[in-house]
Amino acid sequence: MALIVEKYGGTSVGSIERINAVADVVAQSVRNGDKMVIVVSAMSGETNRLIDLAKAISSRPMQREMDVLVSTGEQVTIALLAMALQEIGVPARSYTGFQVAIQTDSTHGKARIVNIESEHVLADLNTGSVVIIAGFQGVSSENNITTLGRGGSDTTAVAMAAALQADECRIFTDVDGVYTADPRVVEDARRLDRITFEEMLELSGAGAKVMQIRSVEFARKYNVPIRVLSSFRKGPGTLITNEEQPMEKPMISGITSAEDEAKVTVRGVPDRPGIAYSILGPISDAEIIVDMIVQNIGIDGLTDLTFTVHQEDLPKSMELLTPVVEGLGAEAIVGDTNLAKISAVGVGMRSHAGIATTMFHALSEKGINIQMISTSEIKISVTIDKEYAELAVRTLHKAFNLESIDTD
Repeated sequence: MALIVEKYGGTSVGSIERINAVADVVAQSVRNGDKMVIVVSAMSGETNRLIDLAKAISSRPMQREMDVLVSTGEQVTIALLAMALQEIGVPARSYTGFQVAIQTDSTHGKARIVNIESEHVLADLNTGSVVIIAGFQGVSSENNITTLGRGGSDTTAVAMAAALQADECRIFTDVDGVYTADPRVVEDARRLDRITFEEMLELSGAGAKVMQIRSVEFARKYNVPIRVLSSFRKGPGTLITNEEQPMEKPMISGITSAEDEAKVTVRGVPDRPGIAYSILGPISDAEIIVDMIVQNIGIDGLTDLTFTVHQEDLPKSMELLTPVVEGLGAEAIVGDTNLAKISAVGVGMRSHAGIATTMFHALSEKGINIQMISTSEIKISVTIDKEYAELAVRTLHKAFNLESIDTD
């Protein structure tokens, strides 16, 4: 008997037919003797519908009320799935994040989980019931409903698996695993049989949409094995784990593109100690995540500082920095959304030289200009004009021979 946590995304529960199909899959696991905890997202399109309703009322709604509103999408799904299971003779009980309780900090829209009270869940599991939990949501110490941000249902599932010491956390989505590149962009992209937490963290942070980065952080911290599977066709999926493959890893495991980033450049700031903090401090205080940072060499006592943020954070960043720039006496502040971040990721970088050279040469051969560069131990990222994003991904996938990776 195993304790399994499964998460089903919006497309997996996007209709009554899909919800009934999920119920059939879960019922089979129960009949096989497994204890099942199911985390679900809102039905496909529902969260966007709720956001549009809010925008019809207010151009800048309070984030507390937005959390109250958008959390209702998952509440619909948990009730419907519980009914579907009960209809086929499987005991089931639904819980909102508040009812579990999934305790978070007080940051609306981007809350972080601080504790999970799992007593109710364990009690239901011990009576043979399937427990269905609303993903993406929790409750703050002030008893306010909070949401966990984009992809938050993944985080809910992994956090529940950690709290319950589950044997495995399965993420069901509309793809059948983690690929060497987006199959919609690269026709011969290959599904990976397994990948390390470290690589998945870098891929998620670099734009891969398969797993939410905070969920992978949780999994690595508590050593929760994750298997990414398709809701629409059977297959082994991709196992995300601490363990590296026993054979030597290829140089690169994946190429990914992020086209939802924005660049902020502060021009002509005084080149003196503390300037970077003066600019980036207010951004950090506003819980805005900064990715790549480049400061030019000073000329005549002035320099330029450039950094990237998520596109949705660009207006707030510009608003915060306008008085700062004026106070520093800088020349200008410029925002740019016409960029894409292209990344090559792989633990094999630790034992192979020339990765950056191969990457830069391949892009130059296609006439693609690199604007910014950042590196980590197992990742190289560059920013380029957005119009070249798909060409860059296909070019690098071929340059590193990823179509020939043995995924088995």
